[in-house]
Amino acid sequence: MIDVVVVGAGPAGTLLAAELRRLGLDVELLERRADISPGSRAIGLHPPTLRALEACGAGERILSRAARVAAGVAMCRGRVLGRVRFDRPGSRYGFIATAPQSFTEEALRACSPAARRGVEVVDVRADGDGVVVSCREDDAERALRARAVVLATGGDRRLAGIPAGSRPLADRYVMADVDAAPMQPPHTAVLTLDGHGVVESFPLPGGGRRLVAWDGGDGDPAERLRRALALRVGDERLAERIETASEFEIRRILLRRMRRERVFVIGDAAHEISPIGGQGMNLGLLDAAALAPALAVWLRAPDDPRPVARWERARLASARTAARLAGMNTAIGRARGRTGHTAMTAAVRAAATTPLSRLAAHAYSMGLDRGAS
Repeated sequence: MIDVVVVGAGPAGTLLAAELRRLGLDVELLERRADISPGSRAIGLHPPTLRALEACGAGERILSRAARVAAGVAMCRGRVLGRVRFDRPGSRYGFIATAPQSFTEEALRACSPAARRGVEVVDVRADGDGVVVSCREDDAERALRARAVVLATGGDRRLAGIPAGSRPLADRYVMADVDAAPMQPPHTAVLTLDGHGVVESFPLPGGGRRLVAWDGGDGDPAERLRRALALRVGDERLAERIETASEFEIRRILLRRMRRERVFVIGDAAHEISPIGGQGMNLGLLDAAALAPALAVWLRAPDDPRPVARWERARLASARTAARLAGMNTAIGRARGRTGHTAMTAAVRAAATTPLSRLAAHAYSMGLDRGAS
């Protein structure tokens, strides 16, 4: 019998498989997609996540290719509202690392068991002191038996049989990456507040930028993003660098539990939150990093559920905190009338120019996560 079957070879599932193998467990990593795909377009890795990636060596690989964001600046109509810095005293990681998700997944695969691809899990069923995983592979039905199963992909969360709270949001965004943005400040994320919606700019490796704008309109996403940059930021040269863009909507899903007997749920399978603020992928990676040692201890002494119960409580609390912060970040960026915009810019200025700026930087870089200590 396999110790653990991990379903989903995205960042969270791959890190979990790597850590479980490092702790001496027999792990099977299953992935529905036959080929490696780019996945989502998450780019940011926060300090707690970088610390969690040290043990398997993935953090060092990622940092060798990543950009380092040491500060953030809030702007409005060309004026600086305030700055926050991420270099906390005594921290090894006084920055947020940004890299394409493909870099992150490549680094994680280097220390993880290879995924069995093209395997669709169709059922997960308790069976005495184990779990039977029914799946389809090459048009054939197969069954695996494991001591525990971890669902790490959103499409398979229903297999856990755990109720979820879901809330759709009306916010829509357009997004693009550009290879160069010479007028943007190096090593600095830029948040431009405007009555028509926020525009965000994040450094990428090699001098590139990730550009994101709140936009409730219709039409070509690239043209909408160019217009947002020209009118809200006043940077027509940067707007001209955009060739293609994509759009996305957001929703919020939080499972009420992350464990049902021997079935565990992590990452996007357990929680989907607004990507504004860049905490979603980090939340899943921290789920995985914390679950691996707890699961290893529990499987060696299954009569004592306290290690996995503590893990579940901590990760549920972290998911709720991240969801609140993501909701707040989303609310800051929405379009609003003149009075509302004036009030919002005043609030952001206060948060970025008073002692609150340290708390803002701490929260934004996931310092409030239970795995940050």
